[in-house]
Amino acid sequence: MTLLYKLAISVYHILIWLSAPFNGKARLYVSGRRNWQVKLNRQVDMNARYIWIHCASLGEFEQGRPLIEAIRNEVPEYKIVLTFFSPSGYEIRKKYPFADIISYLPADNRKNAKRFLDIIKPEKVIFIKYEFWYHYITELQRRSIPVFLASGIFRKNQVFFSRLPWGKWFRRILNGFTHFYLQDDESARLLSDFGIKKFTVCGDTRFDRVAAIAKSAKEIPIVDKFTRNKPVLVAGSTWKPDEELLARFINENDQIKYIIAPHEVTPENVSKLEQLLKTPSVRYSMANESDIHQYQVIIIDSIGLLSSLYSYAKTAYIGGGFGAGIHNILEAATFGVPVIFGPNYTKFREARDMVRAKAAFPVHGYEELYKELTGLLGNTEELEAASERAADYVKQNRGATRKIMDHIFVKQDRLF
Repeated sequence: MTLLYKLAISVYHILIWLSAPFNGKARLYVSGRRNWQVKLNRQVDMNARYIWIHCASLGEFEQGRPLIEAIRNEVPEYKIVLTFFSPSGYEIRKKYPFADIISYLPADNRKNAKRFLDIIKPEKVIFIKYEFWYHYITELQRRSIPVFLASGIFRKNQVFFSRLPWGKWFRRILNGFTHFYLQDDESARLLSDFGIKKFTVCGDTRFDRVAAIAKSAKEIPIVDKFTRNKPVLVAGSTWKPDEELLARFINENDQIKYIIAPHEVTPENVSKLEQLLKTPSVRYSMANESDIHQYQVIIIDSIGLLSSLYSYAKTAYIGGGFGAGIHNILEAATFGVPVIFGPNYTKFREARDMVRAKAAFPVHGYEELYKELTGLLGNTEELEAASERAADYVKQNRGATRKIMDHIFVKQDRLF
């Protein structure tokens, strides 16, 4: 099985290299890892004590951010190495000020794992949510370096829990972790059923992150003028199927103001969205305060604004639910904004919880979208109740960061 894993990793990286001339993300993936040892050696302080924190991409970074900033503030004797697997995480956060070294994670093979750990010599390692790299975990275990999984969540259909022979091999990776900090009891039961007892159920650090976002939300003067006290629907991280659905509603309902933040903000994608709309729209980059009130729709063609935009919303539509899965719904919920999304949401615990609480509303097509939006925006009492349920859900689930920090940095001797 180890040989097959090595082969799969090698084939994956060959395919990335072959596609790099034709694909922007693949190109960044390859160029970002070129000469990684030289780059890393230049940045390392040989006298420093390092904690290594690894995130797959941008979403996991936001999930891990409360921990990173708590470590920076509470245990400043450590320096932080932050790694990403994906270009979409690294390229956006490569200048993040709370990490001392920010790097791509070198490909998972035995040689790279040894060299990477030889260079940074971490005293503790934290992986966020998932990322189970065999050679890195094995080498950390061999060196007796504690490695933790923060905000971990497991599902019974994952390969770790298969009764077939390869399930046992993948569980070896899990056994390499020192401790798991889990989001829910279901994950704890899955680990326990296979003899893994090194876990604490403490929730999801994303709740702490979105609570901090709500406190630091920025006022956006042009959006203030745009809304003019009308109800606002903010659509965040939308894809083509979401936009086609929303455009029909927008074109038929002009009593609402709309802010759309597509997942892809390329000029080509924004232009396609504009073509779907039959009502006055303007790109954020081209808007000005003097005539913004004339438009029905603002299309956000930049990044970094979405979390603050939710503070203007009466309700929100979160994209991705007609594809692989919905994007972050908690950034809206923390402002007390009920959310609507497509049908592919069931692998997200917070979405399931909010649907049960009637703070979130899945839709399968236009008729359901129309029903949910008009039901919320046309009924003040129901909207206020759904808003209160959304805000309460976030408040009740905060605190994971504190629990993890206390376990790793205060109670570690007693736990391990």
